[in-house]
Amino acid sequence: MDQQIIQDLVLTELNIIKTDGGDVLHGMKKSDPGFISFGEAYFSTVTKNSIKAWKRHHKMTMNLIVPSGEIGFGIFDDREESESFGKFSTIVLSQSNYFRLTVPPMLWLGFKGLSKDLSYLLNIADIAHDPNEVDHLDLNEIDYDWSYLK
Repeated sequence: MDQQIIQDLVLTELNIIKTDGGDVLHGMKKSDPGFISFGEAYFSTVTKNSIKAWKRHHKMTMNLIVPSGEIGFGIFDDREESESFGKFSTIVLSQSNYFRLTVPPMLWLGFKGLSKDLSYLLNIADIAHDPNEVDHLDLNEIDYDWSYLK
């Protein structure tokens, strides 16, 4: 995992409770850091070496969890007032690195599937999806080296 964390990005370790017949993977409680309110929860899937990038929300706070597979995240900060302006963070999440990544509004986010099987991403968002509050860029519009994530 990258040692550099972008300002306002929060990484929260989550619990996995081992039980006979299947594990319990914690996601989020309303008392957890990163919880603001509940808007919606949804899953995205990504196949090995597929990249979904770039997206920036103006209002939504994303709480990202990878309960199955392995996903590498690239986050870019272009907020001029931020202490981490112009910097990147790279974070890999999976069951063996089980954390919740809280991404505040106005950070650019992309992700890449790293496991041989289909990977699942859960977003617990503070607002419901609104296509008018999100910006998109093509993959090559932000200069990020995705080959770092293997």
